[in-house]
Amino acid sequence: MTKEPMKVVIYHNPECGTSRNVVALVRAAGYEPEVIEYLQSGWTRAQLAGLFAAAALTPREALRVSKSPAEELGLLEPSVTDEALLEAMVEHPVLVNRPIVCTSQGVRLCRPSEAVLDLLDRLPAGPFAKDDGTLVIDADGQRVL
Repeated sequence: MTKEPMKVVIYHNPECGTSRNVVALVRAAGYEPEVIEYLQSGWTRAQLAGLFAAAALTPREALRVSKSPAEELGLLEPSVTDEALLEAMVEHPVLVNRPIVCTSQGVRLCRPSEAVLDLLDRLPAGPFAKDDGTLVIDADGQRVL
């Protein structure tokens, strides 16, 4: 009996270099991930709460501050509750930092992109470099970062 391949789900923003690197790393490791472009599909409160709980993240830890409306919406104030952050994230999907990756090994916000390697049961064949040329896997298939 053959082992079923690991399922990999990536909550992805194609405009984000880190997110693109994660997709490339996963594919280089031999997986075809389910890619969810959350800026198009949006989030539900239950979905976000479940992802954050699985990744051991608070909504504040998952809040995207740069290149998002977080500051102008007043979300950076310490008095803003987790509930208010979740509501804002549902209304403005860009407020969620990315990429979030789910596998049978766990759920994680993969920043930096090489953090995804901890969620895979095999590494890509080397060498593998990020978009910016930073080596992640060397020619011997060993992790550099």
